[in-house]
Amino acid sequence: QRQRQEEELIKQSLDRIKHKIFVLSGKGGVGKSSVSANLAAALSKRGYRTGLMDVDVHGPSIAQMLGLTELLDISEEQKLIPKSVNDNLKVVSVQALLQDRDQAIIWRGPAKTGMIRQFVSSVDWGDLDFLIIDAPPGTGDEPLTVVQTIPDAQGIIVTTPQEVALADIRKSISFCKTVRLKTLGILENMAGFKCPHCSEAIDLFSSGGGEKTAKAQGLDFLGSVPFDLNVVASGDSGTPVMLTDKDNAFTKAFNSVVDNIVKAV
Repeated sequence: QRQRQEEELIKQSLDRIKHKIFVLSGKGGVGKSSVSANLAAALSKRGYRTGLMDVDVHGPSIAQMLGLTELLDISEEQKLIPKSVNDNLKVVSVQALLQDRDQAIIWRGPAKTGMIRQFVSSVDWGDLDFLIIDAPPGTGDEPLTVVQTIPDAQGIIVTTPQEVALADIRKSISFCKTVRLKTLGILENMAGFKCPHCSEAIDLFSSGGGEKTAKAQGLDFLGSVPFDLNVVASGDSGTPVMLTDKDNAFTKAFNSVVDNIVKAV
């Protein structure tokens, strides 16, 4: 009975959202949360009503990247009210369910699965054009729960260019096919770094691997974005770089990626 009620609440909430996009990765450390935050920020700046949801139970970083410091308010219907970042961008993080921001979630799979479902069903988004979901990395219980809870979403797979990361991405592609999650394409992150002193371009994690993998797997390549110190600093300060007015190699490359995503949906 409780599960049926939860499913009905999830359906009611998600029916008011046009496009749901999972940001996935085969492994941690490839910048999945940074991509999620900047994608939501960029869409909101273009006038789309956008929600950003962090359901990465072990490493919820969106709260800090968007400057969420206090607990979320609860509506009269006992639903979580997302934090408004600007007129078009609303954010929630699983971090809001933890009393201590440094608290680790040390639970077995079924408990985490229940928490994710309850969290997704408890948010009052209203009407949205896009919901960006920062999913847990890997191909285990947590990402599977998120995908099954939001069945009509589409996926973006984030990788860095080196072979070690790409091997994990191929597992993510296999995961998406197995659970029948439509994949919008692959985004290559941290693909090159311009030295601030001599301006020489350095391939920190090799180059071109994301595009080659996309081609080999029959997926669209959404684009490649460079490593940028501004992204690090702005994420730490609570304002994603795509919400600022910076005009540099990263923002140009990222806007091109956003163009491809908007066309794809």
